[in-house]
Amino acid sequence: MDASVEFVKGLLPSVVNVHATVPRQHPSTRILGDERMGSGVVVDSAGLVLTVNYVVMGASVIDVAPLKGRRTRAEVVAQDFEVGLAVLRVKRQGLTPVVLGAARPPERGDPVVAVASSGVQEVRVGGGVVTYLGEFEAYWEYLLDGGIVSSAPNPGFGGGGLFSMSGRAIGVLYLNLNEIARSSLAIPVDCYREHADELLRYGRVVSRPRRAWLGVFAHALEEGVVIMGIVPGGPGDKGGLKEGDLIVSLNAQDVTSRRELYLGLWRHEPGERLTFEVMRDSAVRRVEVTGGDRAEFFKQT
Repeated sequence: MDASVEFVKGLLPSVVNVHATVPRQHPSTRILGDERMGSGVVVDSAGLVLTVNYVVMGASVIDVAPLKGRRTRAEVVAQDFEVGLAVLRVKRQGLTPVVLGAARPPERGDPVVAVASSGVQEVRVGGGVVTYLGEFEAYWEYLLDGGIVSSAPNPGFGGGGLFSMSGRAIGVLYLNLNEIARSSLAIPVDCYREHADELLRYGRVVSRPRRAWLGVFAHALEEGVVIMGIVPGGPGDKGGLKEGDLIVSLNAQDVTSRRELYLGLWRHEPGERLTFEVMRDSAVRRVEVTGGDRAEFFKQT
C-alpha cells in the first residue's frame, strides 16, 4: 500500500467510536456480552452513522464519539439482520461523511485502506489489497453475496470503513479472518446504498422477502451439515433440534451443504412449518419446527 499521511488523515474524521450497553436479559448477550465497542462510518453530515448490527443489537444505550469531539448519544434507526448492517442517528450536526462507493467495482489486487476505531478518540489504519470478491457463508445462518475480503486486517472494532485509494468507502469492516489468514471481511457499502431509502423509512429492507430463521450454529462436514450450537429459546430449540444433529433433509429436499440449508430455509417466511430429517444417535428422526423471525427475536429492548 502506498498511501500518504495526508490521504490517511483525510479519512479519520469520518470514522467514529461506538459504545453500546445491552440489558443482560437480551438474548444476544450470551454470545456478544452486555458492553460492546465498535466503529462506525459517517454517511450523512446530519448525523447518520453506518455500523455492523452485532455491535448495537439489543442496546438500550448507544454513544458515539468522533476522533475529535465529545461523546454523543445515538439511536438505532434501521437494522438489516440478513446482511449485518445497522444505521444510527447521532444527535449532532456537522460530522464529516464519507463518499460511498468506488468509481468502479472493486477488483482483486486493488489496494485498500481499513480504518477503524480502537477506543474513544482512537482510530487506527491498516493497508492491503483485495484478495477475494464473492459469496461468504458463516455458521450463524449467514450468507453474504459479494463480500470483500482483503489482506488489510481490521485495525480496530467492527464497523469501520474499507476505502479505495481514491478515498471512497467501498465496504464496512465486519470480521477479522486472522484465524484463517491475515485478512478481513467487509460488507459492500452497496448493501446500504441500494436500500437506504427503505432502511431510513421503515427501519428494515421491506423489498426483500422475509427469511425463516432457525437459531442454530451450522457447521459443514463431509457428511453434511451438523448443528454445533443452538440459540436458547430460538425456533430450533423450541422445535426440538439438538446439538450434534446431522441435518439430512429440509421439507423432503436433501441437505448436503450449509449453502443448501440456508437457501432452502430462506425460501420460507417466519411462521411457516418446516420439516427436518436429522440423524441423531444413529437413527433418522423427524423434527417439526416453526420458522422464526431473527429481527423479532433480537429486537431492541
